[in-house]
Amino acid sequence: MAKYFTETLTTEERRALEGEVVRKCLSRTDKQCSFYDHRQYKIIYKRYASLFFMVGVDDEENELGILEFIHCFVEILDKHFGQVCELDIMNEPEMVHYIMDEMLINGCIVDTNKTNILEPVQLLEQAMG
Repeated sequence: MAKYFTETLTTEERRALEGEVVRKCLSRTDKQCSFYDHRQYKIIYKRYASLFFMVGVDDEENELGILEFIHCFVEILDKHFGQVCELDIMNEPEMVHYIMDEMLINGCIVDTNKTNILEPVQLLEQAMG
């Protein structure tokens, strides 16, 4: 799953970038730092069990702030899905994107309050069925 906010990359360029970033993250050891430079981006990532969450940002972003955002995002996914796993993300990508959209607007973090984020998600699910 990927979401872009500022770059206007073609599908092929996105696929190549994502492949490079994933390969680099998978090749790093647990003892290495959770962020590194790649092309013009800073890549910040965190591993939770078998899931990797990766964020590419510009030089002005705070790495620790993004790590905290990733942690908050995973906590919200855990609360919604009950121990989020790969199947949850694969089976309900629209819901994962919806949750992310509650936290971000145009690539900027606007809310990290779990209750504020999950309330509209729960209302949406009630309305759907």
